[in-house]
Amino acid sequence: MTENNPKSPEVAAKTATARPTRTVLVGTVVSAKGEKSLVVRVNRTTRHPLYKKTLRVSKKYYVHDEANAASAGDQVQIMGCRPQSKLKKWRLVKVLAGTSGGGTP
Repeated sequence: MTENNPKSPEVAAKTATARPTRTVLVGTVVSAKGEKSLVVRVNRTTRHPLYKKTLRVSKKYYVHDEANAASAGDQVQIMGCRPQSKLKKWRLVKVLAGTSGGGTP
């Protein structure tokens, strides 16, 4: 009966060591020339702090693609992970749309 109590020490220990949610981003593959590597551009919109104009800001991420599933031009979903190399700190979750057949174009 104490297992279901949210204040029991066992439940508190399990929730304290739970893995935090990881950042998931959606972007477009810019380059897929490397072996098991991608370069993905993620576009965001932000407001200028003084002038309040909406700006389009893009950033490139280096992504680990274990199965070489994505190609240039595909729209992909990426997730933060442990460092795979000096620059690659993201991994491919799935191909959303594109020429490689991961989703509907």
